[in-house]
Amino acid sequence: MSERSILSSVDAREVEKFSASASEWWDLKGSFAPLHRLNPIRLAFIRERALAHFGLDSQARAPFAGLRLLDIGCGGGLLCEPMTRLGFSVTGADPSELNIEAARTHASDMGLAIDYRTAASEDLVLARGRPYEVILNMEVVEHAANPGAFIDDCAHLLAPGGLMIVSTLNRNIKSLALAKVAAEYLLRWTPPGSHDWRRFIAPDELRGFLAQSGCAVEGPFGVVFDLGTGLWARADDVQVNYFMTGAKPRAP
Repeated sequence: MSERSILSSVDAREVEKFSASASEWWDLKGSFAPLHRLNPIRLAFIRERALAHFGLDSQARAPFAGLRLLDIGCGGGLLCEPMTRLGFSVTGADPSELNIEAARTHASDMGLAIDYRTAASEDLVLARGRPYEVILNMEVVEHAANPGAFIDDCAHLLAPGGLMIVSTLNRNIKSLALAKVAAEYLLRWTPPGSHDWRRFIAPDELRGFLAQSGCAVEGPFGVVFDLGTGLWARADDVQVNYFMTGAKPRAP
């Protein structure tokens, strides 16, 4: 394993911020309300990309049965639960013990079996467990202490032929105005200080991290929020929120 891959991804201040609101993960009007609004477009994108990548039947009730999925930085499990219902064997990992407790409690209430772990990406790499066919890396990389090393860790955890799906925030004047100033201070969608705009990741940077980790990259794919409808939609505009995918080469 390279020296780079064992650098810590954890920024203790970021973990503390999310831990402070851990009890609100499943509150539709709480601190994580923006993620609940974003979830339908995230779920649709994940399902679409994974079905196409693995050539699976879109009409199947649980099309991803038999595949392992890791949601890294899973928070309270907002993606882990629907992924489990789609058939994936899901592991959710987060460095915040309070987040994992909230996720476990909600999954238990829903009758869902999800493998939740209080762990960072480097902990999972060092554990040398079985790799995952799909890794979700959603709104996490901008909070990592070492974004490049974090992506590299995720690539180590990905099985040959596997797919990593990343979503994050672009870094430019528009994202500063909308995702930072408007979202946190004007509209109060998220608590002030939730994001550090300087840590947002430009698409070229993310593409470089994925390529350096040996992944074939597709994207970016933009998503925008419509103030009129209150809904998120896919778009060509990648100036604020965007997705990108990285596919690991299949074994010879």
